[in-house]
Amino acid sequence: MRAPDLTRLLTLEARDDAPDGGGGVAARWVRLGAHWAEVRPGAAVEQVLGGVEASAVTHRVTLRWAPFGAPSRPKPNQRFREGARVFDILGVTEADTRNAWLIAWVREGGLA
Repeated sequence: MRAPDLTRLLTLEARDDAPDGGGGVAARWVRLGAHWAEVRPGAAVEQVLGGVEASAVTHRVTLRWAPFGAPSRPKPNQRFREGARVFDILGVTEADTRNAWLIAWVREGGLA
């Protein structure tokens, strides 16, 4: 595997719901750390949902390896943020047998 071009600084965030005082929950996102990463585009999807156009783009994010259980290791249901851009993490796996890199598949956009 070629060495990735780690030129994008992504913030790793985890959802931390808190009671909203009315019997529900308020979603908030807590910063877990930052990763230098390579972000490569994947596929794009557009749909009409409830009469409104929505689109999503998948990306492949390569970043330095982190062991299972480490707070720095991304996992599904977390997200990366880059400024106003948000990338929902769909899955994470090792990119190589030397444990040098991870690959995270992410979705950017409003489709569920």
